[in-house]
Amino acid sequence: MAGIIARRPLQYSEKGESRRHDIEVRVYSPHALVEGSTVSFDFPAGAAGCRYEIVGLPLVIDEVAYGVDSLQALQLASDVEPRLRALQGKYDLYFRTGEPYFED
Repeated sequence: MAGIIARRPLQYSEKGESRRHDIEVRVYSPHALVEGSTVSFDFPAGAAGCRYEIVGLPLVIDEVAYGVDSLQALQLASDVEPRLRALQGKYDLYFRTGEPYFED
């Protein structure tokens, strides 16, 4: 299994609550897709996947971003802003220093 290459430590609280909990966004090394890879689509030679997860939330977020090469897969996996914004309906997110993660 590929190792963690990037981390973003954060905190969250459920909407309306003040108690904060630690979470961490983790991005793993990209991996090449090879014949026999368990994906539900055809892929060209050189295609890759890159796993990312958000650990510490009550729900499980553990997914793989796919790209035409390892650089695109890494770029897609490391673009965490849309995934974190999607959580804003239920959670308030903070840097571990206490500042809100999103200004709006």
